[in-house]
Amino acid sequence: MDKRKVIYYSDELNDEFSTAEIKAKPIDENWIYCPKGLFKRFTRFFWYRIVATPIAFFATKIAFRHKIIGKEKLKPFRKNGYFIYGNHTHALGDAGMPSMITFPKSCYCVVHANNVSMPVLGRITPSLGALPLPDGMGAYKNFNAAIEQRIAEGNAVVIYPEAHIWPYYTKIRPFTDVSFAYPVKCDCPVFCFTNTYQKRKNGKKFRIVTYVEGPFFADKELSLRDRRLDLRNKVYNAMCENAKKSDFVCIEYIKREEENG
Repeated sequence: MDKRKVIYYSDELNDEFSTAEIKAKPIDENWIYCPKGLFKRFTRFFWYRIVATPIAFFATKIAFRHKIIGKEKLKPFRKNGYFIYGNHTHALGDAGMPSMITFPKSCYCVVHANNVSMPVLGRITPSLGALPLPDGMGAYKNFNAAIEQRIAEGNAVVIYPEAHIWPYYTKIRPFTDVSFAYPVKCDCPVFCFTNTYQKRKNGKKFRIVTYVEGPFFADKELSLRDRRLDLRNKVYNAMCENAKKSDFVCIEYIKREEENG
């Protein structure tokens, strides 16, 4: 558990409070997002279904007493691809909980390049569904094609629109509408999940309760730009409402006072 009790911040959009120190490798046009071949399909099945899913289930249940509310909203779309957005507040939990939320549907997660740059584990995370953000136009073309392919295959694509991790933060930080261009382009449903921190009965520890909301659809009467914004606002408002259910503070976040020039 993070030992910090208070964190001071200045910029809700750009401040990063992860304690991991990883030198990210460049994700260029040579990065293979959707590897082909029987062996690659086997490694995906092995690492994702045989190893990671059971570990995520038991770890989240034992460590966090994890509970999901609203999962039934996903059932009508079990054969359809969709995007699901969440708040970014726990390094380990955010890696494992999406697969619990979308189960039995397979999910892929848009991540920072750090997640595929770690020694040893970085070689495994692509098999777990990591889709690292690209560097350069050539890589962006492959990245976008990979997202479209995973959605067309009927998978869930997980996005943390806040981008930066704030450990145990109990509110929703403002985020842009950039990542909502994907569901607009793919013309598919959008869901969101909000991880909240709630007191256990003894009051000394917390449990994580996840609330799922949706589906949300792009309003096709709007322009493409406004569809993105409309989806963003629907997701943001739903997440903010559920974030109010957090009642346990692990780390207090205090905004720094602006210095007078």
